[in-house]
Amino acid sequence: MESIAPLWLWVVFVAFVLAALFVDFVLLKKQGAHEVGVKEALNWSLIWIALSFVFNGLLWWAVKDTTGSTAVANEKSLEFLTGYLIEKSLAVDNIFVFLMIFTYFAVPPAFQKRVLMIGILGAIVLRTVMILIGGWLLAQFHWILYVFGAFLVLTGVKMWWAAGKEPSLDENPALKLLRRLMPVSQNFDGEKFFTVENGKRIATPLLMVVALVGVTDVIFAVDSIPAIFAITRDPFIVLTSNVFAILGLRAMFFLLQAVASKFHLLNYGLAVILVFIGTKMMLIDIFKIPVAVSLGVVVGILAITMVWSAKTAPNT
Repeated sequence: MESIAPLWLWVVFVAFVLAALFVDFVLLKKQGAHEVGVKEALNWSLIWIALSFVFNGLLWWAVKDTTGSTAVANEKSLEFLTGYLIEKSLAVDNIFVFLMIFTYFAVPPAFQKRVLMIGILGAIVLRTVMILIGGWLLAQFHWILYVFGAFLVLTGVKMWWAAGKEPSLDENPALKLLRRLMPVSQNFDGEKFFTVENGKRIATPLLMVVALVGVTDVIFAVDSIPAIFAITRDPFIVLTSNVFAILGLRAMFFLLQAVASKFHLLNYGLAVILVFIGTKMMLIDIFKIPVAVSLGVVVGILAITMVWSAKTAPNT
């Protein structure tokens, strides 16, 4: 499981992520519980996207300096961009599930920011572990590529058939398990995860929300991580493109929350992307689809779906 990235770039990446999380948590503490507006969400989204492109530029320079090849640097930069876009687009479906969870538990808007920050921190840790395990498995067992590919195709087909149907948490197995494991209060207690009722310490609904957000992210990571491995086998690119997309997840949530109805057909596009990436993975030993072509297909599908959604969006 080797990477073309030099050691110093790994150090820069880790330092950047730690600094970003520190700044975010410090700002979160200073601001306190508050509702994030569209303007604030848009500004932070643009900042995270800009930082991702800056890091991609640094990756290009590092690979060029290490290998002396502009072609290799271009290829790795395209791999990062494609992986980033795949994770970012699949995160949209993740966000719609978050919206459903927040609505189901009637989470006050002022508390949603903290839930997402904790969810992002957990997602970075869990996905790092999953990527390292996935990379090791692919390095040891080449045939797992076909398993991942078939899984993505089946997931895409399932997503297509589920698109447009109203999801429900009532029968969610994770929620049922959590309720069996711990008593839960009917009311929120500020941003606390535990409260005291009748002399007993019990969980608040906010803890349930955090747990469900974490479970949801793990489930979606099972789709997105193999999809990025279909683009590149370099663990550094898989990890960095994934993490940079996750770092902007909170801002993107609040941005899409205001226009969720405008993207009512996006799941169909995401389903097609998963089928395409899964097919690409299964054909890798027969025909290797260039990264630039993969990027073009993903961008094209997203563009068509978003335009289609905007034209057919119901009037509200």
